[in-house]
Amino acid sequence: MASTGNEVLSWTSQDPRQSQLFGSYGVLYRFQTDTNNQGQSVTTLWRAIRANKEDRVAKLEWAPNGGLGRAVIGKSTLPMADLVRPDPRSYNGRIFNGPDGYQYRWRPANNAQNDVVLQDHNDNVIAFYRPTRPQRYNIGEVHGELHFVRNAGAGVVMHPPLMDTVTVTAMLYRFVTAFGL
Repeated sequence: MASTGNEVLSWTSQDPRQSQLFGSYGVLYRFQTDTNNQGQSVTTLWRAIRANKEDRVAKLEWAPNGGLGRAVIGKSTLPMADLVRPDPRSYNGRIFNGPDGYQYRWRPANNAQNDVVLQDHNDNVIAFYRPTRPQRYNIGEVHGELHFVRNAGAGVVMHPPLMDTVTVTAMLYRFVTAFGL
């Protein structure tokens, strides 16, 4: 995958539930996992909207056993499993319906970089996650990069509803593949 014209975010931490995604301008997304009053783990995804100001994008409430629970994204509430449904067409592939109603697919690219690509309903690669060798930055230790392919497909991957959903599903994909769910 060539990275020209892509928006590349460095992704900290081996545990995607407690991580940050940042570019040259600073942190754009932040996953923060806490335990609520009922003892349930809840991960909140925050998006920077300007200096020292964040909006909550999503809330992920994990099952008591640490497995997939429910996701609240914007005004929608759905099972997390709906965001990483196994794809019968692709080994280790996962599918979800985007905010535009179309189906998207995360799947291993089977290339030398071990990329995991996100394809739109026309099989265009609109984003990909690339694992990297851990590297230390001021913000944290980076374990991968999330690339948004600006002009692929309909060219809307950088628009907030889809970009937010891509970020949530990339995190869930990393989680389910790491823990074999």
